[in-house]
Amino acid sequence: MILTVTLNTALDITYRVPSLRAGASHRVSEVLERPGGKGVNVARVLAALGHEVTVTGFSGGPTGRVLRDRLTEVPRVTDALVPVSGATRRTVTLVDDRTGATTHLNEPGPHIAHAEWSAFQEVYEDLLASASAVALCGSLPPGVPVGAYANLVRTARAARVPVLLDTSGAALRRGVAGRPDLLKPNTEELAELTGSHEPLRATQDARRRGAGTVVASLGADGLLAVTPEGRWRATPPAPLTGNPTGAGDAAVAGLLSALVEHRPWPERLIRATALSAATVLSPTAGDFDHAAYDRFLTTVTVTGVATAA
Repeated sequence: MILTVTLNTALDITYRVPSLRAGASHRVSEVLERPGGKGVNVARVLAALGHEVTVTGFSGGPTGRVLRDRLTEVPRVTDALVPVSGATRRTVTLVDDRTGATTHLNEPGPHIAHAEWSAFQEVYEDLLASASAVALCGSLPPGVPVGAYANLVRTARAARVPVLLDTSGAALRRGVAGRPDLLKPNTEELAELTGSHEPLRATQDARRRGAGTVVASLGADGLLAVTPEGRWRATPPAPLTGNPTGAGDAAVAGLLSALVEHRPWPERLIRATALSAATVLSPTAGDFDHAAYDRFLTTVTVTGVATAA
């Protein structure tokens, strides 16, 4: 079982409009509603790849009940969310059909009480006993300590469970000190962490700060990985036009699935890059185009060098 942690779960609502204009009234052509938050998105992709996944984090209020009801509709995903008194947030995405541009509105999330945080940590430790890997994903809701991810990383490492961290801001700066096995930032997050806008230098610096391996998302330019086994760059075959929502989460799912299957690093990066690219091409934000994924598996290129033994 792969465990994904989403402390700030969300009910994702997507509105499609023919053309988005600030200050205007719009007729919505399509509405999509589903469980979300980065770790939930990762779990959905992992399940589509055939893995058994358990989702944990927080859920509360009417929005939380809808989220949990929708989770039951996803095959191979087990709900282990911890109930809280506050209401789960909503995230609203506005898609302009004319330009393809997306606008995101993200609520902050419920305030987590000390007793609720303690209850989650107990659930988390119990779930690690049967986990083959764990992903810690997304923002921290109000009330959760800023060093929460560092502690969760250390707990996973003590249980000998490989742990991936995908967050930003202060949670990233504190979390990397816990020494995650794998850190998956994008270029903006990496620059904020290290102060460097040069991807290779920033990635190497992030490793020095505590991450075992760093895989940086370079947007349309693919992935850059600096690992104890070597350094590689994975590139999609051509520039893509589409909706990038969820592409980073799909890459995390690709890295995790290949990790638990003990694939070598070049294969992990090909899978992660192919999933990310196939997500951009999907007509539904956050899903991946299965035919495109199969095609990209044979057309993504990887360059790099392994570390000498």
